[in-house]
Amino acid sequence: MTEIGIGIIGGGYMGKAHAVAMSAVGAVFNTALRPRLEMICASSPASAEKYRVAYGFARATDSWQVLVNDPKVEAIVIASPQETHCDIAQAAFALGKPVFCEKPLGASLEQSRAMVAAAQGHTNMVGFNYIRTPASQFVRQLVAQGAIGDVTWFRGEHTEDFLADPDSPATWRTQGDANGTMGDLAPHMINGALALIGPIRAVMAEVEIVHTSRPGGSVTNDDHGQMMCRFANGAMGQMYFSRISHGRKMGYAYEITGTKGAIRFDQEDQNAIWLYTTDEPEATRGFRKILTGPAHPDYLPFCQGPGHGTGYQDQIIIEARDFLQAIETKTPVWPTFRDGMDVNQIIAAAMASNRTKTWVDVASL
Repeated sequence: MTEIGIGIIGGGYMGKAHAVAMSAVGAVFNTALRPRLEMICASSPASAEKYRVAYGFARATDSWQVLVNDPKVEAIVIASPQETHCDIAQAAFALGKPVFCEKPLGASLEQSRAMVAAAQGHTNMVGFNYIRTPASQFVRQLVAQGAIGDVTWFRGEHTEDFLADPDSPATWRTQGDANGTMGDLAPHMINGALALIGPIRAVMAEVEIVHTSRPGGSVTNDDHGQMMCRFANGAMGQMYFSRISHGRKMGYAYEITGTKGAIRFDQEDQNAIWLYTTDEPEATRGFRKILTGPAHPDYLPFCQGPGHGTGYQDQIIIEARDFLQAIETKTPVWPTFRDGMDVNQIIAAAMASNRTKTWVDVASL
């Protein structure tokens, strides 16, 4: 086993998740590389020190430049606001350091393209955690194996209600294009669609602000959006994204219809899928619930009991395993920065469609 010094930029919600994952991944997956929590970076010296103590880092700083340039920091996790991703990644790659970047890759398509260019020849990965549940990994296998035949239709959503109340105050989340629903929630489901069905050729989208003002200020980014799409393999699709969907706490859900069956999944029940196949007798044919267990991808390292389930933090631990393996083997691991850029390109096409009220070819952006 070999130690590797980890630096995490951002100590909040995702910074904590990645710190916990790096602390646990060696024991869960018996990785050859064992993370050492070397340095944490936050917006102020006081915050950085608080996170250092809470998460178990050796050192703390309020300067991402200090963290990136430190020789004991050998791999970097970017868990800071989207607007910071590009500069940090470029600086890290210039020093030859591996980078894991939370989604969305860049705050714009142009930034994402610059990050992909900088990443050439270096280990890189983007954080799309929901598609890594054992259930969704199993769905990917089923679709790829043709268990439901040729895919004809896909419906996906990422809906939550954290801003459903119009009296919720204006915050950083209601300002800036990258922080709206199309920058915050949409990337997860678009990434999921690409993983499950394949490339998207064209989109037709509508995006809007529902609550234009909130206590404390005006709202400058989108509350929800809908998108029709045509996949490169010919399948039709539709997706909906919202931060104002009352009652939806983790509405990452999808349906896939094929020529020989169908699959349903809802992240609020993340340890189960619903599978329908046409090879059953008519009298017993119907959707059947399949609970995840040791027979499904990446489940057994967490638990030996079928149906006991995995959780959100486990998705981040799986990501950490993949990132460490990519560093160790010097082999790209999905999703790379280029995969993250593909998501940004589809979002840019959706925003262009919203402006022109026409179908937009993704490749035209």
